[in-house]
Amino acid sequence: MRSTTTTTSARRTRRAADRRSRRRPALVVAGLSFSVLAAVGITATAPTAAASSTTAFGPVTLASYTTASTSPLAASTATDATEGETADVDATATDAAGEALAAADTVEADILAAALDIGEADPTVDTAELEAALARLQAADVLPAAFLPDLADDVTDAVAEVDERVAQLRGSLDGALAKKAEEEAAEKARLEAEAAAAAAAEAAAQARSTSSPSGSSGGGGGFIPTGGSTGGDNSPAGAQATARAMLGNYGWGDDQFSCLVSLWNKESGWNYQAYNASSGAFGIPQALPGNKMASAGADWQTNAATQISWGLGYISGRYGTPCGAWNHSQSVGWY
Repeated sequence: MRSTTTTTSARRTRRAADRRSRRRPALVVAGLSFSVLAAVGITATAPTAAASSTTAFGPVTLASYTTASTSPLAASTATDATEGETADVDATATDAAGEALAAADTVEADILAAALDIGEADPTVDTAELEAALARLQAADVLPAAFLPDLADDVTDAVAEVDERVAQLRGSLDGALAKKAEEEAAEKARLEAEAAAAAAAEAAAQARSTSSPSGSSGGGGGFIPTGGSTGGDNSPAGAQATARAMLGNYGWGDDQFSCLVSLWNKESGWNYQAYNASSGAFGIPQALPGNKMASAGADWQTNAATQISWGLGYISGRYGTPCGAWNHSQSVGWY
């Protein structure tokens, strides 16, 4: 999770510098305006002089004088312009704050509805600072317009922090939703593969039963060895010979056998009693859980041939070929 302390501090430092640069000309203008207003007030109270005197040449009337005053129309225009700028600043900051608060409510509602662990101890957005800054801005109608930019900047800073937190939570939620979708797809594929393995094992059992009147062999628990099979030999070498004999049932050649040897060497070392204590996987194909192999025969715990029959059906249903399963195992570490 990325810290926003440095970004926020830098942003506030820039804002403070901007505010100081704006205040200097504003103070100068304010001082000049006060001087002008004072001069106008003094002049306005002075009486209009109209004096006349008599000289040797007769009465002479002195010209009357008046002092020019600021035009009411010009003052009104300046006031309207200032009020317009103030309204623009207020409206822009207020709109941005409203959008940020709405986005915060939306992402929190989406997280609650998803009911997923998104990796956040507190999957909420703290909007207290933004709400306080917005309240100060909205209550500033009685203040001079010069104060509005500073208050609007406070709102802008708070909006940026809320937006950043919303984006962070949205990313975490999207990641959790994607993970859930992947898990659901993997589970669906697993169930389909198990169903295909069960169907293939049943078909293989029926084929073996049809090919032999006795329906069984001395040590094989119902498996009739063919080709290069070693009968009921559960040793790794015997299991591999049994598997090679079964490849033809799926239309696979010897090129697939090398991939199968590599795959089950990695999984179990071709040990029909191999057990993974951490996961519960069992047998040569490392079925998880092991009792899934019961679909291929009741002797799945003691007969390597039954385990191989189930394992080949699983590979056929999910990966198409042993080489397909081996490639997947090399890529992700499991099949």
